[in-house]
Amino acid sequence: MNHLRPILYAEDDPHDTELTLAAFSESKLANEIVVVADGAQALDYLYCRAAYAGRTPGSPAFVLLDLKMPKVDGLEVLHRMKTDDALSVVPVIMLTSSREERDLVMSYKNGANAYVVKPIEFSEFMKAVRELSMFWGVINEPPPEPLSAASKSEGG
Repeated sequence: MNHLRPILYAEDDPHDTELTLAAFSESKLANEIVVVADGAQALDYLYCRAAYAGRTPGSPAFVLLDLKMPKVDGLEVLHRMKTDDALSVVPVIMLTSSREERDLVMSYKNGANAYVVKPIEFSEFMKAVRELSMFWGVINEPPPEPLSAASKSEGG
């Protein structure tokens, strides 16, 4: 199937969300960007439940995931994705303010495809997101859509 998959962006900071969406817009990325404000909403989207029960099934092209979010943090979302056969191949980019070595190590141990520290300077932040979106949204070939991913539901 040759359709553009959406990008799932999980971020609890409205300012960072606004900047990231502006950078996506500047990069002229054609993918739909689905924004969720916490890890619980990210899991709901991925498993087509709650507010996302009626969405078109399928995996996102990639997930841009903040580390420190309310309800369910980014490491837990990453862990659940990478231990789920249907979601384990979906690329996950950690986009975070954390420079803590523990967060970096745990992200990679749990299967993150990339770990990007949010630059403080506006222009550098915009550049980083544009480059991420171009690589993961245009250059990188996403894994094929698993046949059972759409109908799978977490935990039963």
